Amino acid sequence: MSKWNLIIDIENCTNCNMCVLACQDEHVDNSFPGYAEEMPKHGARWIEIMRKERGQAPMIDVAYMPVMCQHCDDAPCIEAAENSAITKRSDGIVIIDPIKAKGQKQIVESCPYNAIWWNEKLQLPQIWIFDAHLLDDGWKQPRAASVCATEAIVAKKASDAEMKQMIETENLEVLHPEYDTKPRVYYKNLYRYNKCFIGGSVAVEKDSTADCIQGAKVQLSQNSTIIAEDTTDVFGDFKFDKLDEKSGLYTIEVLAEGYAPKSIEVELKESITLEDIYLSLISSTAN
Repeated sequence: MSKWNLIIDIENCTNCNMCVLACQDEHVDNSFPGYAEEMPKHGARWIEIMRKERGQAPMIDVAYMPVMCQHCDDAPCIEAAENSAITKRSDGIVIIDPIKAKGQKQIVESCPYNAIWWNEKLQLPQIWIFDAHLLDDGWKQPRAASVCATEAIVAKKASDAEMKQMIETENLEVLHPEYDTKPRVYYKNLYRYNKCFIGGSVAVEKDSTADCIQGAKVQLSQNSTIIAEDTTDVFGDFKFDKLDEKSGLYTIEVLAEGYAPKSIEVELKESITLEDIYLSLISSTAN
């Protein structure tokens, strides 16, 4: 059977918030019996854009990650709910019954992704319902996807086998796999949010000025093992990405023809932009 999945490409998200606004436009002051009660005008973001800034000037990377109900196959909220207040549809969508779930605040606390919102006025836990009411009415995409100009959000209806192949070919990941909830929201380029980088620039001092060195070979090592290599660009920049936070001590070695090699050690806690690395010219000996 085909089931709904959401694919979010962090590389393409520009923080335009159109998905957030579309959700609010659809649900604020609107009730959809059997799907969801109306969304509060203030204080709830069923789709929330998370922001992550990495590095320091002049090499800074900012990424935006939309987060919503993950529509997990092993959803903790289903287990926490009483009276079968939450159901998992055959198409993969999770629905919180707006009548049965009244007063069940423990449902909010059960979500490890903090994607369930408490409607204080209605005493009701609420989520982004994947616009199930629209899909059931013939829509091909939820509004959050249909309004995304950069196609950072795309809904896919596919079998589990097809989805497994897509995960492998497109390098899709889920948030916090350690939760083991089997979410149906997948992310591309998740490293922009949950990994670190070491970056910097290589230059040479000449007559009280600094010239960038293009084409220098930069090696990243840990425990005497080279784990990555890069070549400086026209601005002398290099960057090693997809490193784990707080992953310890690294050695960076810079090699460039005509210059003395240089090594520095870096203790990586979070993304870091190094101070400029200056190489020394190897002086030639006259005959």
